[in-house]
Amino acid sequence: MNNMKEFITAVKEMRTYLILWLTQSFSGLGSAMTSYALVIWSYNEHGSALMTALLMVSSYAPYVVFSIFAGALSDRWDKKATMLSCDFAAAATTVIMLVLLKGGRLRIWHLYLLNMINGLMNTVQQPASEVAVTRVLPKKYYQRVGGLKYFAASLNSIMTPIIATAVLGLAGMEAVAAFDLFTFGVAFVTLAFCIKIPRKERDGAGKEKLLAAAGKGIAYLRRERGIFQLILFLAAINLVASVYEAAFPAMMLSREGGGEKVLGLVNAVIGLTTFAGSILASFMKAPKSRVKVICRCLLFSMSTENFLLALGRTPFVWCLGGFLGWIAIPLMSTNLDAIMRLRVPEDMQGRVYSVRNSLQFFTIPVGYFLGGFLVDVVFEPIMAGQEAGSILVGMFGSGKGSGAAFLFFVIAFAGIGVCLHFRRNRDIWELE
Repeated sequence: MNNMKEFITAVKEMRTYLILWLTQSFSGLGSAMTSYALVIWSYNEHGSALMTALLMVSSYAPYVVFSIFAGALSDRWDKKATMLSCDFAAAATTVIMLVLLKGGRLRIWHLYLLNMINGLMNTVQQPASEVAVTRVLPKKYYQRVGGLKYFAASLNSIMTPIIATAVLGLAGMEAVAAFDLFTFGVAFVTLAFCIKIPRKERDGAGKEKLLAAAGKGIAYLRRERGIFQLILFLAAINLVASVYEAAFPAMMLSREGGGEKVLGLVNAVIGLTTFAGSILASFMKAPKSRVKVICRCLLFSMSTENFLLALGRTPFVWCLGGFLGWIAIPLMSTNLDAIMRLRVPEDMQGRVYSVRNSLQFFTIPVGYFLGGFLVDVVFEPIMAGQEAGSILVGMFGSGKGSGAAFLFFVIAFAGIGVCLHFRRNRDIWELE
C-alpha cells in the first residue's frame, strides 16, 4: 500500500517531466525510423561502410564543433523557444528529404547536408533540454531520469527495426518519413501548449560576451578535475563505440547468415536488453560508489559483445553478444547522469554540458569515419587476401563481412584497455 502511494506521489511530482519525456520519445521513434531506413538505403545503393558511416559523421561534426558555444547561447535564450525552434528546423529537413525522394532526385550528398543541419539544431537544443529537465524535475528523481532516458531509447530500439522494416516493405520510404513528421507534430504541439518550463534570471548571462560565457564552462572543468577526467573516459569509450557502430551494419547486412532481417533482429534484442536494463536502473537505489558502477559496467560491456560479434557465425551468438554488451549500459548512464546533475550548479549546466559535448563526443565522428575506412580499406582487403585454411579465416570466416568481424576483435581489446586505464585515475575516484 505504501509503495502504491509513493508511486502515485512520484508520478504527480514528475508529471510535467513525464509528459515531456513521452512526447519527445515518440518523436525520437520517428526520427530513429528515418535514420534506420536511410542506413539501409545508403548501404544497398553503394555497398560502402564508409559512405554509410559518413551519414553519422555529418550529423556529429557540427554538434562537436559548435557545442562549446551552444551552452552559452542556451543559458541566454528561453529554453522552450529554443527547443521548439530546433525541432521545427529538424522537421523541415525531413520534408526536404521527402520531396527529393518522391521526385527521384535524392542523392547521398543531400543526406550529408541535411544531417549537418540536423546536427547543428541538436547542438543548440541538447543543452537547453538538459537545463529544462533540471528545472521541471525534483532533485530526488535525478537518478530515475537516466533510467527513463534509456527506457525510451531501448523501447525505440526494439520498435524501430520492426516498424521501419514493415513500413518500408509495405509503403516505402515515403511512409517512414511521413510517420516521422507525424511524431514531430505530436511532440511540437505538446511542448508548445502543454509544457511550462520555469524561467530563471541568469546573473550577467545576457550581458556576457559569447566567448566569455563559453570560457566559464571550460574554466569550471579545469577546476573540477574529476568531472574533466570522467568526460575524457567517456570520450575514449565513444571512440571505440562509434567504430563499432560504423562496422555493425556493414557486417550484419553482408555477412553469411546476415541480411536486413538479421540486422533488425539483433537491433531488436539490443533494444529489449536496454529496455530491461533501464527498468532495473530506474528502480535501483543509489549505489555507495557511482564511479565504481560506471567503470565496472563499461568494462563488462567492452569485454563481451565485441568478441561474440567477431567470432560468432550465427544470429543467436550475435544476439547473445548484444545482450551482454548492453544490459549494464543503462545502469552506467543513470549514475553518470546523476553525477553531472548533482555536481554541476544549475546556472552553469548549459555551458558545462556544451563543453562536455565537444570534449566527450568529438571522438564519435572520428570513430565513425575510422570505422568505415578500416572496414573498406584495411580489414576487408586483408580478409579477401587470406587463403582458405588460414588462421584468420578460421577465426572470422570468409567473404564480405569477415573484415568487419576482424575489426570487432581488435576493438574489443581497445575497449578493455580504455577501461583499465581510466579506472586507475585518481581524479575520477575523488568524485566519491
